[in-house]
Amino acid sequence: MLQKMQRKVIIFGGGGQLGVELCREFERRGWFVRGFDRQTLDIADAPRVEQAIAQSEAQVVINAAAYNQVDIAEREPLAAYQANGLAVRNLAMVCRQADAQLVHYSTDYVFDGTKGSPYVEADTPHPLGAYAVSKFAGELYAQAYLSDPLVIRTSGVFGPGGMFTPRGNFVELMLRLARENRPIRVVADHIASPTYAPAMAVRTADLVEKNLRGLYHMGGGEAISWYDYAKLIFELAGVSPALQPTDEREYRTAARRPKFSALSNTKLDAAGIAPMPPLREAVRDYLEARKYATAHRST
Repeated sequence: MLQKMQRKVIIFGGGGQLGVELCREFERRGWFVRGFDRQTLDIADAPRVEQAIAQSEAQVVINAAAYNQVDIAEREPLAAYQANGLAVRNLAMVCRQADAQLVHYSTDYVFDGTKGSPYVEADTPHPLGAYAVSKFAGELYAQAYLSDPLVIRTSGVFGPGGMFTPRGNFVELMLRLARENRPIRVVADHIASPTYAPAMAVRTADLVEKNLRGLYHMGGGEAISWYDYAKLIFELAGVSPALQPTDEREYRTAARRPKFSALSNTKLDAAGIAPMPPLREAVRDYLEARKYATAHRST
């Protein structure tokens, strides 16, 4: 009897808060996983990307690497475009040559936020700044060079890996500000659907194993303002800093941001993929993982 060949996946951005969860989830399912972080391999380096994919003989290539400094991208649009646009072109071209499936992550920021209700895949993108344009370009390059990539748009990703990455995530930022014991101001007029990285990894693996292709939204399943999200974090963390709502007029940023960029998971649900966990449950899980990691790091 022939032994079943082990499936192979290569994950770029494997050191980020989503990447670490993807590596863990695919390993748990018995895949052979090769992960690269930014220090090991820059996806803008086309020859090295080609070599890595060829050597891995992976059937699936996942791109969880991204330039996501939204405001800094207004000062350095080329850096954002190279990482989020042209690097995806490299990946797509190599995947076509290697006959590998490309899974690429995009963002809710491809929309302008004027719809006022959660975005579905059929809605027309209208990016508002350099970061958003670069991410939309990545989608277009994946679709231009491959007939059936899997493109997953998400929103406000947070995961336990963010404790150890330089830029962290919104939960880490709020907890740090709470420790500083100063008033915290968070925008109440911008709404997103924060998404838990471990839950994303499970559902990404489900999509891959079901051999589903095309464009899918994978948001946290709940439209919430950043102010209410901060309130939820503090409630579950058992802290009560002075939190005040503000708005975009008062809190100016270099980049324009969509005011309502929550994503609808209707297509994901229709494909038989498990619903995303409620945000309260995801934040509770995050804080438990955080407590565990902190306790084990100090021993």
